[in-house]
Amino acid sequence: MSRKHPIIAVTGSSGAGTTAVRATFESLFETESINATFVEGDSFHKYERDEMRRLTDEWERTAGRAISHFGPEANLFENLEALFREYGEHGTGTTRLYLHDEERAARYGQNAGTFTPWQTLPDNTDLLVYEGLHGGVVTDSVDIAQHVDLLIGVTPIINLEWIQKIQRDLRERGYSLDMITDTILGRMPDYVHYITPQFSRTHINFQRVPTVDTSNPFAAVTIPSQEESFVVIRFATPEGTDLDALKSEIGGAFRSRPDTLVAPGDEFDHAMRLILEPRVKELVDESRLLREASV
Repeated sequence: MSRKHPIIAVTGSSGAGTTAVRATFESLFETESINATFVEGDSFHKYERDEMRRLTDEWERTAGRAISHFGPEANLFENLEALFREYGEHGTGTTRLYLHDEERAARYGQNAGTFTPWQTLPDNTDLLVYEGLHGGVVTDSVDIAQHVDLLIGVTPIINLEWIQKIQRDLRERGYSLDMITDTILGRMPDYVHYITPQFSRTHINFQRVPTVDTSNPFAAVTIPSQEESFVVIRFATPEGTDLDALKSEIGGAFRSRPDTLVAPGDEFDHAMRLILEPRVKELVDESRLLREASV
């Protein structure tokens, strides 16, 4: 962690809803004139799409298990940790983009499923925001979580997470239901070992829990809306947060445990703003003061 060059990481599984948190940050940064640099977790996958498909088949034949974007074999964990370390120390680093779809790829004159070249981050940014799968990963060889000043988990209950992934991949990526199901099954060991442990390291977790039947996510045809959900918000250190004050500002909220606030789903964006805004401003104000003092 670095007081001079802070890092925020929003971590969650594919389809979990991390982009909603990013949108909240973007609105906050515009309002507060905060100069942030964003890093996408997909940028640190190891393989382009065609090679990943080939290697997945090869691993299933030779190793008896799948390789997945959740695990270390298909990601550049060391590079991600190096980026966090360099940014924390100097406010610099390099990243790239993974071009998921044809529309985005066309803007770079490349094919979908490929990476752009590595590029240096902009100079003189206030903070770095990571959005992806591995902002809090710890393995035998890397400890990415130790470099993060504010680690946020976005983790719907698993059936809802699957519904969101299935519907996104069907509609936006043109995958078949059989392909999506095989992906979910194949990456389950990596999900258990590398994704879920991160949510025990987060400073704040936002977990959306639907109030409608999601018992068969593979048969669902719609994603439960925020109005059909509650959001369970868990604080790692509730001693530094006035949960009763937050409860009074969030309509319909209540405390289920000393460290947990539950809010109606349609208050999710409002709750995120109330909770995250003071933490972000505190990080940025301190970092600006320290950088000015060192000039």
